[in-house]
Amino acid sequence: MSRKGKLPIAIPKGIEIKVDAKEIVVKGPKGTLRHELVPEIAVHLENDHLNVILKEEHQDAGNLHGLYRTLIDNMVQGTLKGFERKLEMIGVGYRAAVQGHLLDLQVGQSHPIKLKIPDGVAVKVEKNTNIFISGTDKQRVGQFAATVRGIKPPEPYQGKGIRNEGEFVRRKAGKAAAKK
Repeated sequence: MSRKGKLPIAIPKGIEIKVDAKEIVVKGPKGTLRHELVPEIAVHLENDHLNVILKEEHQDAGNLHGLYRTLIDNMVQGTLKGFERKLEMIGVGYRAAVQGHLLDLQVGQSHPIKLKIPDGVAVKVEKNTNIFISGTDKQRVGQFAATVRGIKPPEPYQGKGIRNEGEFVRRKAGKAAAKK
């Protein structure tokens, strides 16, 4: 049995949860999230706690127990507070801008790169180089942040690229000058 899966999920005030056999719906001040449940998992709602239980006939599927408990906890936290990722662009001429539902990146290529911003994700750009990605769904926010970072990951020689805020990039020494 999963240690993480056994922990109850506290339900804060302002969060509504509806559970049926196949789906869980979490509604809060930031929005509504829904997730399908697998047949091996049962969710019981008690007063101000939510328990995720692995059904008796499926004890061999213990890997799903902790996973679904964490997914549901992330849904509760996302609808209550939301999730945010911060990216910073380092490089001469690197800049970003939001144009409607597109994120426009200029990262040293011959053409600007335009990425469609997914539904449920908000993007804000400050000082043309700091990108703030926020939303209620942790997976969507993280995936979009990884997609943006993957356009131009930081390189180890000059440190240019798009990186997570506070990320350390190990720098390598370049070629040594030829001696005569």
